[in-house]
Amino acid sequence: MICSLGDLLLDVIVRLEGGIAEDTDTYGRTRVGAGGQAANVAAWVAALGGRARFVGKRARDTAGRLVFEELQGRGVDVVGPEVESGTGTVVSIATADGKRTMLSDRGVATELRPEELNDAWFESCARLHLPAYSLLVSPIREAAFAAAVLVPAVSLDLSSTAAIRTAGVEHLRGLVAELEPDIVFANEDEASLVGRLDVETLVVKRGARGCSVYENGDEREYPAGPVDVVDSTGAGGAFAAGFLLGRFELAVQAATRCVAQMGAMP
Repeated sequence: MICSLGDLLLDVIVRLEGGIAEDTDTYGRTRVGAGGQAANVAAWVAALGGRARFVGKRARDTAGRLVFEELQGRGVDVVGPEVESGTGTVVSIATADGKRTMLSDRGVATELRPEELNDAWFESCARLHLPAYSLLVSPIREAAFAAAVLVPAVSLDLSSTAAIRTAGVEHLRGLVAELEPDIVFANEDEASLVGRLDVETLVVKRGARGCSVYENGDEREYPAGPVDVVDSTGAGGAFAAGFLLGRFELAVQAATRCVAQMGAMP
């Protein structure tokens, strides 16, 4: 069982056919469904044959019911406290070249408190996977640390250069040192911003150029699979899920599958 703790959001994907035309219509394709990095990882773990549990605070509003039912329907065990309203939304704008920009409102997800956790949620978990989003604001940060002591292993994705800069690079480095994850995932920009971390395994995702794995003093380069990129939203979560279940080969398979479709979920 792999547990992920963090955000379950309404994900709105917009893939533009061209540039944005101001003060009139801009055409493209859209997809609406469950999202949030922690939820995405859990969905991909389940899709790749693993057992997955998502832990997070969510709302009972219309959007909250939609994303809960979708994630549960994908084979993920969904647990966590509920409130009446406040489901967050992330709007991902993807351009024709596969790049994306995200507009995020995390809603009630950041309000998860350590006293709201149930130890039983983590008893069968072999690993807790955390996006850095779950470490950079309170009270979800304290909930993440409380959960981390209940599981044998913890992995971390650095998630976002914007979130890291807002919180402070040295602050994040201190949190990583305190958390002691055995695996850290980062894209090239995140890795460059944060610098080398004292962790057992560092995986740097390089998009179409594959990835680099730094482990026990060794560096290995792995190529990406051939694919026509439709939308890169969620590729990092898919890659992380694959790596945690089956190392590099399954990670590339999952990321390749993700970018060939609209949306972050499998």
